[in-house]
Formats: sequence, structure tokens, C-alpha cells
Amino acid sequence: MSTKRQKDAPMKPKEFLSRHAVFTVDEFDSFLSARGSGNPNTRKSLLTYYRNQGRIIPVRRGLYATVPWGGDPASSPVDPYLVAAKMSEDAVLAYHTALEFHGKAYSVYTRLHYVSERKSLPLKFRSHEFTCVPVPDLLRKKGKEMFGVVSHSRSGVELRVTSFERTFVDVLDRPDLTGSWEEIWRSLESVEFFDLDRIVDYVLLLENATTAAKVGFFLDQHKETLMADDVHLNTLRNLRPRQPHYLDRRRRKGCKLVKEWNLLIPVEIINRSWGEVL
Repeated sequence: MSTKRQKDAPMKPKEFLSRHAVFTVDEFDSFLSARGSGNPNTRKSLLTYYRNQGRIIPVRRGLYATVPWGGDPASSPVDPYLVAAKMSEDAVLAYHTALEFHGKAYSVYTRLHYVSERKSLPLKFRSHEFTCVPVPDLLRKKGKEMFGVVSHSRSGVELRVTSFERTFVDVLDRPDLTGSWEEIWRSLESVEFFDLDRIVDYVLLLENATTAAKVGFFLDQHKETLMADDVHLNTLRNLRPRQPHYLDRRRRKGCKLVKEWNLLIPVEIINRSWGEVL
């Protein structure tokens, strides 16, 4: 066969598997249709064949993971980020999961969160749990669902994840999806640089006074390392709540009012004193 014909030769199912560590039935259907094999029975037969051969394992209905040649289906590792990215067509890795993906999480969790407009029940697969978080209402209403979303290629699979800037705001907006405040602070403090314009733009989209104050407080506390100037801080100050709000409504004891941001903040956050030996 000539070089040109080799280049133009259609991909075979086994080649599809070698290029898709995790894939959906819809993706496999599209692949087969492009080869003129759009019959559902063909797809069903191939999936059954490769499953019996130990080349693929079911993650949930309509979603499969590929087992490398010679691998054991029972123990072959499956990348949890790829599973989360394939949980829905519009899935975006977010919150603590985004911090982990970017290598900035203080701790590693077994629960992964992804944002999607499609409702989905939590999935437990092996040692991980995958949970869907709805797109914030205001982003959806403004058509800004993909604001601050970036694409990455991982094991040949394209996935979407929130940027450093959106992740920064998101974890302060929804601390319940990230963990303790020590986890949040230590994780965010490991990020060396933020685009402050993008942060402010995203805060404005969310229209949440408490979130604006949280973001402003963190930037103010790390003003020198993050090079936060008065232009950005003043914009956030103007968005802060008119009356004092709790940084965390679940934590109402041991708080101190920071008037500049109208926030009642746990003392250990102000002093960054967690883990100190008394």
C-alpha cells in the first residue's frame, strides 16, 4: 500500500480504542458512521466483542474506558478526570477538581465535581465519586456558561476545565464544594499568578455581593504576592454587601468583623493560623 493510501486508510475500531482512553457510545457511533457502519447492531456487536476480550470496561450506561493491550480489566487504572469530562457532553471540571487538575490542590479528593446543564445522578466508579453541579443561573441567563473555561488534551482526549481565575472565584463562591477553609486558602495560595481583570469580570457576572467581598478580602490579604492594585480592589469594595455578612454561614463562632469588606471572618483565616501547635 502506498504512503498516501496508508495515510487515508480508515481508522479501525482497535485504533479508535487506542486513541480514546474513555469514550461515549455516541462518539463510537460517530466513528462507525464515518466508516459507513452506522447500523446499531454493528456497534452493539463490537462493544460486546471488545468487552468480552477485556479491551473495554463499562463505567456507566453509554460510557466506557479502554484497557491498554495486556492490561487487566479488573485492575487497569482509569483516569478519573477523563471520566468526569465524559459524564455529559458539556461537562466542565470545576471547583476542587479543577484545583487538582491544575496541580494546585492542597489535598487529593476522591470526589470529583463537574459543571453541566444536564442533570445527572452521582456516579460511584471504583474509588471515585462523580457529582454534577448545575451551571450558575446568572451565567446561563447571560449565555456565559463557558466564561473562564479552557481546553486541555489529556491522553489524547480533549476536556474542559475552569481556568485559574474562574476556579479561584468559584471555590470562594461555593466553599461547600471544596472543603475546609484551610484547604481553600492553602490551595489558592499555591497559585503564583492570577489575571485580576478576568477575576473581576467573573465576579461581576455572578452579581453576588458576599462572593465579591470574599474575593476582595483574599486579594487584599495577598496584595503583594498577587500584585493586587487599588483599581481591582476598589471595584470589589464597591460590590461588597452593605451589611456585615458571614464569610461562611456554617461558621458563626470565633469570627471577627473586617469592616473594609463587611465580612465576619473566622479568626484562623485572618491569622492563617491553622495547624499551629499551641
